[in-house]
Amino acid sequence: MTRFSKANWLPAQLAQNLTIVGEQIRLARLRRDLSVEQVAERAQCSRLTVSKVEKGLPTVSVGVLLRVLYALQLDSDILLLAREDQLGRIIQDVEIKNKKRASRK
Repeated sequence: MTRFSKANWLPAQLAQNLTIVGEQIRLARLRRDLSVEQVAERAQCSRLTVSKVEKGLPTVSVGVLLRVLYALQLDSDILLLAREDQLGRIIQDVEIKNKKRASRK
């Protein structure tokens, strides 16, 4: 059974992943020597919202997350999501091995 975090009703692993992503975004901001206010201005959101992104809160929209990544010049990182679909490839390979012939086109 999946364990859910009471604070945000997410499975614990997802909540942990969001926290890690938030920390990575915070470190990226600090490496660029930018304040929360500067990132908020560039991302066209409030300082509180940037703070929520950095804390990994699940209430932040994907659009806001993308704007913060854009403000940090990390927006292309979103293209890495689900890029390496190992499970999908395994499932696909099993299905191919079980076929007797190619499908008609």
